Amino acid sequence: MMKTLDVKKVALMSNTTPFEPMLNLSKALNSAKLFIKRDDCTGLATGGNKTRKLEYLVADALKKNATILVTIGGIQSNHARQTVAAANKFNLKCALVLEKVPGTGGDDYLQSGNMLLDTIMGTEPHIVPDDKDCLEYALALVEQLKAQGEVPYFITVGGSDPIGACGYVECAFELMEQCKQQQIKLDALIHATGSAGTQAGLIAGMELLGADTRVIGVCVSKPETAQRELIIDLLEPMSEALGFDLQSAIKRIDIKDQYYGEGYGIPTTAMVEAVKTLARHEAILLDPVYTGKAMVGMLDMINNNEFSAEQNVAFLHTGGSVGLFAYKDLFK
Repeated sequence: MMKTLDVKKVALMSNTTPFEPMLNLSKALNSAKLFIKRDDCTGLATGGNKTRKLEYLVADALKKNATILVTIGGIQSNHARQTVAAANKFNLKCALVLEKVPGTGGDDYLQSGNMLLDTIMGTEPHIVPDDKDCLEYALALVEQLKAQGEVPYFITVGGSDPIGACGYVECAFELMEQCKQQQIKLDALIHATGSAGTQAGLIAGMELLGADTRVIGVCVSKPETAQRELIIDLLEPMSEALGFDLQSAIKRIDIKDQYYGEGYGIPTTAMVEAVKTLARHEAILLDPVYTGKAMVGMLDMINNNEFSAEQNVAFLHTGGSVGLFAYKDLFK
């Protein structure tokens, strides 16, 4: 029986997500045995990894009698799109505070992809002026909502706090149970790491299980030192709440920071090629901000023989392929 967490959550996912072999890619690269964990298939408004976090965050919001969810992100935030969807499922209001990402722009970026879905689901995002700080703007909005009689529940960027990260503790449990059922010893799990909740949750889950699987985060927005601090800041309260050894968990932190280019959301040539590679070998669509850059890292690690042919290596697809429409000119 799969290990579970004794933490309250709501249901936003209908089932576990698939864990599949990538046979064509493994053959093309003559590499380790490659697999993919399909968290792009979580099901909520085109899916993605934030759904797992929101199951715990929405439960906490309801416990606190919230009437409106407030969160922040970039213009093409996958987290924002899933937060609106989660709010709709539980008859809550939702306010999105979104900021422009330097180095991006154009009508497609500002109106298509996640922005289009946000609008369809009934929210009009607050776009942060260029001279304002996104977090400060959001917290001021929270105070305005309180003055209007609302009970706002603020969700940090990416849903990455100790509550939201529990979603990826649970994902680690789910993944390792799938490996057990398929008789696979998983040597490494590679994923995109940004706001750090996914990586912190996976590390905590592996620590609780006593699994020796490497959890490798490929940075999408910041250098290794800053990313490491974010992960530790989450692991500290999680270790107290869930009862795992903090220092042992910290030793598991494994970060690659050489693939994010000029910054968050700014495309790279390697990312475009990585998206095409997976689409053409496995018919799986990545996204241009997170998984595309994480796949660049995975392909480079394979090319540099970081894994032996006997090892089993998985890629965590955290969703976001709807973002391709916002970057469509790159793929013509």
